[in-house]
Amino acid sequence: MLFFPRGEKVIKAEPKSTYHKYNCTNTHLSIFLFFFSSDLKLLHFVSLFKRQKTIIAWKFKFSDDVKSGVTEIVLVRHGETTWNAAGRIQGQMESDLNEIGQKQAVAIADRLGKEERSVAVYSSDLKRAKDTALMIAETCFCSEVIEIPDLKERHVGSLQGLYWKEGAEKEPEAYSAFFSSQNHLEIPGGGESFDQLCERSMNALEQIAKKHKGERVIVVTHGGVLRAIYLMITKASSAGKLLNASVNVVHYREEKWIIDSWSDVSHLSSVGFLQRGFDGDSKP
Repeated sequence: MLFFPRGEKVIKAEPKSTYHKYNCTNTHLSIFLFFFSSDLKLLHFVSLFKRQKTIIAWKFKFSDDVKSGVTEIVLVRHGETTWNAAGRIQGQMESDLNEIGQKQAVAIADRLGKEERSVAVYSSDLKRAKDTALMIAETCFCSEVIEIPDLKERHVGSLQGLYWKEGAEKEPEAYSAFFSSQNHLEIPGGGESFDQLCERSMNALEQIAKKHKGERVIVVTHGGVLRAIYLMITKASSAGKLLNASVNVVHYREEKWIIDSWSDVSHLSSVGFLQRGFDGDSKP
């Protein structure tokens, strides 16, 4: 049995129905039958009419990789927040999705609802991630969002609540530690080191992957966590910009991670997003 280090909490989502209500009359009798095949991959929708029989089927098609034992994890950065837009450092402090962020969450949900079926939605326990995850869960027919505290953003110590432009002047030691290449350094003011962030993030992700072997799941998290995951998997020197509401897909099989796609924001073409994103590799 798998356990998450700091426990998990489940919050209920209310799936949105994609089916319309029909009024039955003397000349139009509709009987709707919904049933899944034994592997839960094929949904049959049968509409029987008095004068006509119609059968429509949707198949939730899983990729060959997922069928063969690969866990596919769709990593999503939460939608834009008021502090993102203002250039303010969040860390583990709370900041609500702004109007654009809410629209981004809807756009992500619409996109993922049309892709291969996901069997579960996980989220950081910070509100901006949970709110994004709930919108996704409602559209993807997942009845709940499972909160994982270890998926929360990095604690950045005394930088939290400051504006990026004032960080170097007001908290020079913390600012320097945040951008340091010495990954073991903890950020003054109760912050985490990058090594600590990587350890908890990858541990949580690996446990999710092992729990869902051969399945597809969605994980909503933060820019700092995504950066840690990318650098741990690729061993690259930089992760580049991590954009709000981006979709990032990784595969896990036989103790190995592979990045399938990264920083995809094609679903935001009509909504927009902050071009600067989150960049933990270079100072603003």
